[in-house]
Amino acid sequence: MEAVLNEWIWRSELWLPPGTRWEDLDMDLEQGQLPQPRDLTYTVPLALAFIACRYVFERVVAVPLSRLLGVKDRVRIRAFSQPKLEAYYKHNSRQPSQNEVLNLSKQSGLSQRKIQTWFRHRRNQDRPTNTKKFCEATWRFVFYLVSFIAGLSSLIKAPWFWDQRECWRGYPKQPVSDAHYWYYILELGFYLSLLLCVSVDVKRKDFKEQVIHHIATILLIGFSYCSNFVRVGTLVMLVHDSSDFLLESAKMLHYAELTCICDTLFVMFAVVFLFTRLVVFPFRVVYSTLVLSMDFFEPFFGYYFFNALLLVLQALHIFWAYLILRMVYKFAFAGKVEKDERSDEESEGEDEEELEDEGDGANWEQSKDSINSKLVSLANNCVLNNLTSQRSISRLPKAR
Repeated sequence: MEAVLNEWIWRSELWLPPGTRWEDLDMDLEQGQLPQPRDLTYTVPLALAFIACRYVFERVVAVPLSRLLGVKDRVRIRAFSQPKLEAYYKHNSRQPSQNEVLNLSKQSGLSQRKIQTWFRHRRNQDRPTNTKKFCEATWRFVFYLVSFIAGLSSLIKAPWFWDQRECWRGYPKQPVSDAHYWYYILELGFYLSLLLCVSVDVKRKDFKEQVIHHIATILLIGFSYCSNFVRVGTLVMLVHDSSDFLLESAKMLHYAELTCICDTLFVMFAVVFLFTRLVVFPFRVVYSTLVLSMDFFEPFFGYYFFNALLLVLQALHIFWAYLILRMVYKFAFAGKVEKDERSDEESEGEDEEELEDEGDGANWEQSKDSINSKLVSLANNCVLNNLTSQRSISRLPKAR
């Protein structure tokens, strides 16, 4: 297997500049060791260790913290026992069409209305609780914050942090310090753990983009390490970590209903994200890999592959920036937010907001409670109030 990999995949002419072989990198230097592809094998057990640490962290730290901050979970109505509907829900569809509801009504002897109600209640049972989402955000916040601080402290004195031409001077025989080695290995292990847990994590509306992002990031980190694009790779990771911990902290406070602080952090995240992902990343990092690198070596397959992955990430940055700018526009100009554009919103429909008329007086009370909770939630949105207060005053007589 190793011979096949070396012959077809790890061929030096694919991943290294012309005239350079893997044997040329198999040496120790005084300043550090040159990276080797075999070092990446450590990331698999490291990813499993991250998953185990996350399991312990969420139960020992995140859950008590959620209670301390007052995170509340909704009380959901459980679907009554119905084996035929349960089997259809698990094996066929969670949201049956009208024709499928009609067929199920004939098979079970229940009315279509009750079947639709049952499926809504059953979907709500599977929806993640605020506590689960808070724990996820807390785990990511801690890692991104520690990673950003450690990465910044290791790069602040590096010459390529200030002058991107230094990313390529002496390439590919550039030694890697222990700090940058562990920065790379830990980041790769963490993103690999996120990809392994993607099926059990909260599924959000940008689920596909998140999966593409994780895969592109893993390929980018892994390939850049093998080809010793470590210097520019550390800059890419630092740019991403600089805004991610702000987003996760805003999510945590959102679940705790600390709206004012949450909105402030989200504004900070939006500013940092737009600056780092739409200015620093394309005009400093990508420009360095596309243009400045050509002064030091001839183009090769690895050069095109690395830049293609960077451009995939940039396309995702533009997609997420579009969602953020839509929110900013709705806050500032439209005067309302019809739908949360942040990636925190889940991918499924808002089943919890739908109330069923089951023929008793309790439904009217539920409807009033739901309407009141929505009004209170809207009234507590500090950013929305601050941006639309003048419009609200001018429109008040007509609204009444």
